[in-house]
Amino acid sequence: MNKYRIIDAHCHIYPDKIAEKASLSTGKFYDITMTYDGKVSTLKEVGERGGIDHFIVQSVATKPEQVSSINRFIAQAVAESGGKMTGLGTLHPDSPDQAADVEELISLGLRGVKLHPDIQGFKIDDYRCLKIYELCEGRLPILFHTGDKRYDMSNPNRLVPILETYTDLTVIGAHFGGYSVWEDAERELPGFKKLFVDCSSSFFAMTDDEIRCAINAFGTDRVLFGTDYPMWDAEAEVKRLLSLGLSHEDYEKIFHKNAEKLFGISAN
Repeated sequence: MNKYRIIDAHCHIYPDKIAEKASLSTGKFYDITMTYDGKVSTLKEVGERGGIDHFIVQSVATKPEQVSSINRFIAQAVAESGGKMTGLGTLHPDSPDQAADVEELISLGLRGVKLHPDIQGFKIDDYRCLKIYELCEGRLPILFHTGDKRYDMSNPNRLVPILETYTDLTVIGAHFGGYSVWEDAERELPGFKKLFVDCSSSFFAMTDDEIRCAINAFGTDRVLFGTDYPMWDAEAEVKRLLSLGLSHEDYEKIFHKNAEKLFGISAN
């Protein structure tokens, strides 16, 4: 299908017994029909069809008491993947012992943190989250869901003060830094030295020129490929990116090199 090694840097997975329900719930939240069921087995099948070589997998805790069990589930999926997955853990601002949660996450071999302010119920710059940023700064990258024109929880204006304050915190702003508020993201976020973005859940709403504009705004050194599984089809997302006519060097960065460097994934 293509000549590139591809890392899908944005995949949500769930235990089989709740996967379909969790997937449908996310689709309802966004009023988008989910393409797949959220199971690990389905991710592998979809990835094989789409030419995906490695997956960065994650989930989010909507309650503090879910943090440990979700992190252990992600770690188990990674351990059973035969080297095909890298895991991100979850944290919650209302946890009674955030430091212990971070240490357990690291001990499980997880390579970063995924936070979803809109679903978890906090603003990125909420005081409850500051301890998380202190604990992760210089140690763990944080992948934020960023952007939603319906709310003001995860929009770029909430992320800017965190980037200004925690200058050694590595952040990935999902969805080009601002789902449904892409112009705000392109205006407010470029230039922060520790900020990356991924392209997940964006192509469906953007023209080719708008995608190129977003990539150019952040620079190809800072863009990661991602599908937001189970939301979109990997093969279709790969084809859309390939249709843009970027240079070979830029595709290498976006498809795998940036993610390898960011998450310490061995290049194959």
